[in-house]
Amino acid sequence: MSGFRNEFATEALPGALPVGQNSPQRCAYGLYAEKLSGTAFTAPRAANLRSWLYRIRPSVVHGEFRPIDKGLVRTGPDGTLTMPDQLRWDPLPMPEGGADFVDGLVTMAANGAPLAQAGIGIHIYRATRSMGDRYFQDADGELLIVPEAGGLTLHTEFGLIGIVPGEIAVIPRGVKFRVDLAGESARGYVCENYGAALTLPERGPIGTDGLANSRDFLAPVAAYEDREGEFELVFKLAGNLFACTLGHSPLDVVAWHGNLAPYKYDLRRFNTIGSISYDHPDPSIFTVLTSPSDTPCTANVDFVIFPPRWLVMEHSFRPPWYHRNLMSEFMGLIYGVYDAKTGGGFVPGSSSLHNCMAAHGPDRAAFEAASERRLEPEKLEDTMAFMFESRYLIQPTAYAMQCAALQSGYRDCWQDLPKRFRETP
Repeated sequence: MSGFRNEFATEALPGALPVGQNSPQRCAYGLYAEKLSGTAFTAPRAANLRSWLYRIRPSVVHGEFRPIDKGLVRTGPDGTLTMPDQLRWDPLPMPEGGADFVDGLVTMAANGAPLAQAGIGIHIYRATRSMGDRYFQDADGELLIVPEAGGLTLHTEFGLIGIVPGEIAVIPRGVKFRVDLAGESARGYVCENYGAALTLPERGPIGTDGLANSRDFLAPVAAYEDREGEFELVFKLAGNLFACTLGHSPLDVVAWHGNLAPYKYDLRRFNTIGSISYDHPDPSIFTVLTSPSDTPCTANVDFVIFPPRWLVMEHSFRPPWYHRNLMSEFMGLIYGVYDAKTGGGFVPGSSSLHNCMAAHGPDRAAFEAASERRLEPEKLEDTMAFMFESRYLIQPTAYAMQCAALQSGYRDCWQDLPKRFRETP
């Protein structure tokens, strides 16, 4: 299926979806009707997110929750002193002793708070085994999953989603799922969005086409698990992890309809818009998804990518210029080389943080190459970098500031930029 925030209707068994009403007195196949609301009931029709699920057992059937160790997961700032320095991290190693998707999560930075439904958490996932009979449910925020190494199969209440590096998936707040690995290990990035649900940005003067097109977002078809035994459900709420025992798989939805569902998107389908005259455009032109804040045109978080694209600007410095922003930027690299960091140190799996008003831009190697290059049409290929950009200060965690992956000499990539000034043109 395809489309973004469209009304979907899918059933794994014929006739499982009721016709003409949502909660008949008796559902087909002895199923239970259950509504999942992602917005307030009274949200305007265009913004209202909800789906009806028809399942073998309702979600209220579970054991008592107990607190469990949250490991390296943090929710919101943890009190670490936030410095104005530019920060960069090498790829994090796989956890010793092995871990599944949940156990291998490491929080690198955060802002806001889920209790206020504002801000984000930024995590790295590192997994060496599938979740098996273990499931995860996050009530604090929706999860934007960005693979960097290894493929994943996301078994959700709504059906299956497979993603590989170059694709993303979004799991709405509160949806239960488990993660299976396509290979021996997997690593990637997660943006846990505490705020308004991610949506497509407005195009403004761009018009009806360009950027990410709604037809390229894919939602799963209904697929259910009718399994009994001993299963574990891990529940994230207010920054803490809890677990309970289930006597059945929670992925027992036989049919569903609505406009709230997990989805995937292939970043290579992004229709990049850029300058065809002069100057490097603002990175907002590369926004795939946005979570609006209560200030118009100022995002709780934007998900921005830097994909393969043609550069044709005349008389222009083509990489990103040196700049300072109100918005704070956390970057990652999925594959290839980022065109503003050609001097090394930013490889796939790396991360960087340039906070509010922290100066940043191309390293010396990128600056000198771009300053001297003959300006012919040039295509950047085999590259995919991304950015989580937020209106709120992004505060690194204690782990991020103390781990071995933190690069001590990141700022050195600018310190040998020579003085080029002269008093004649």
